[in-house]
Amino acid sequence: MVRLRASLSLSRFESLDLIPLPIDFAFQAMAERSDRAPARWRKPLLRWLDGVEAGWGVPLLIACFVAIWTLYLAVAYAGGGLHPDTLEAWTLGRNFAWGYHKHPPLMGWVAASWTAIFPISDWSLQLMAMANAGLALVFVDLVSRQFVTGHKRILVLLLLMLTPAYQFHAQRFNANSVLLATWPLATWCFLRAFETRNTFWAVAAGCATALAMAGKYYSVFLVASFAFAALAHPARRAYFTSASPWISVVTGLAVLSPHLYWLATTGASTFSYALVHANGNTIGSLGEAKNFVLGLGAAIGVSAVLWVFIAGARLRQLPADFAAMSPGLRLLFYVAIGTIVLPVLTSLAMGTDLPSLWALQGLFLFVVLIVCGARYPVERFYTVNVTVIAAGVALAAVLVAAPIHAVYRNIHGYEEGRNFYGLAANELTRQWRELTGEPLGAVSGDDSLAFATAFYSPDHPHYARPFEYQYRWGVPRKTTLERGWAALCFLDQDDCGRWMEGVSSRAGNYVRRQFTVQASLWGRPGVTRDVVVLMVPPRASDGAWPESAAQDFSASKRGPE
Repeated sequence: MVRLRASLSLSRFESLDLIPLPIDFAFQAMAERSDRAPARWRKPLLRWLDGVEAGWGVPLLIACFVAIWTLYLAVAYAGGGLHPDTLEAWTLGRNFAWGYHKHPPLMGWVAASWTAIFPISDWSLQLMAMANAGLALVFVDLVSRQFVTGHKRILVLLLLMLTPAYQFHAQRFNANSVLLATWPLATWCFLRAFETRNTFWAVAAGCATALAMAGKYYSVFLVASFAFAALAHPARRAYFTSASPWISVVTGLAVLSPHLYWLATTGASTFSYALVHANGNTIGSLGEAKNFVLGLGAAIGVSAVLWVFIAGARLRQLPADFAAMSPGLRLLFYVAIGTIVLPVLTSLAMGTDLPSLWALQGLFLFVVLIVCGARYPVERFYTVNVTVIAAGVALAAVLVAAPIHAVYRNIHGYEEGRNFYGLAANELTRQWRELTGEPLGAVSGDDSLAFATAFYSPDHPHYARPFEYQYRWGVPRKTTLERGWAALCFLDQDDCGRWMEGVSSRAGNYVRRQFTVQASLWGRPGVTRDVVVLMVPPRASDGAWPESAAQDFSASKRGPE
């Protein structure tokens, strides 16, 4: 029976002029046989795949993904603090504004909203980062279910889970990773608005694209890709003669209007910060463009190899599948092309930097296109196998890679000093309270240490340096010093040390100290580093210095103890 069935399968391939290699044929036969009579260990996974259309299969997968990769972050960074980008996002969100100096406000809003509910701790913000990635996958599934049903929806998510975008890129919660969720949400709403041309989806598309722009201005390439896709699509006349695109534009501008007003009244500092990346070097931009494309290719490389194994000889159907692509997928194809071509052209024209990590949130477009554009059925055998691979990678990361990473970093440390964030913050807080008897209210110095002190100190002092002067090493205002203020630098940071000396001369009375902090992991001592702190206690209402502080000044003004 098996030999006869194989013979029939070979005849079918020959009639399509697709004669597979023996290994392809063997995989195909194995897949068909497994779907008919699955092994016992596959049956629970097949029942899970049956639950996709029932509504619980996808949520279960995403919940497991978020849980296991949050555990990975907790173990891998057990001896170190949060990434400075995440700490900066939390610091920004403490003061609600319609815009911030470096980036649009969405990342700060998300961090502030999260910590209004969850505690201020490492695990909480690690969970926030992975919940953002999980939400992104939910929105990707909303896109893919426009074109496929059943286990193909799962296959799209699994292939994305094997890219670095939804774990390692996502864990550094910042203006780039916040786009992981906003891009697929905006794409889904745009697809629905283009297809239905009704008011609800037009408004939704406008709101979603505005949200993406509030995440990072790089999203202008997504918005431009929507316009390009609509113009290139055969149904463009029906779309542009309807009210849908104009409702989306008006809605998007209305939602963004508070931020646009903020830009107009504050000097558009976010644009100035973005233009710092423009180097005006066309030759260099050619290299940037090449690295941009190669970086994205590398990020999706594992998923691409797996798809080659899944499709096998059926890859030869790609031209026919492309020609027969549904109108919705064709629209998505134009969007995907726009998100690659438009940034490259802009980089070449303006001579700007173009890191590939700025575009990782758009990888889902290509995975959806490839999987959903395949007109042939994909056996569940392959989806189960990719599930096992994704689960194996995740478990290996948690059980093997995470402990090794934590031990290595405990011995060798991080360049930005993450091992010492909590230790330095708590020691500064202790010394400040000992000196003044009051909570620490304001901190600056090295940005990473200042953000960390604001987060890890039990007093949660505010970051005192205005963000528009973040990289200028400006001297604090006199009123800031009089209210009480502290700063931290690592001893080996020359720029920060010279700045601290300049502040000392302006402060008049101050206390400067030096201490050593040592990292530890699960009771094992690790790397050490010296920290210098400068403390300016608050003046009393009559202008006098606190007695405890005055007694310490005469010794401390000479320099570090």
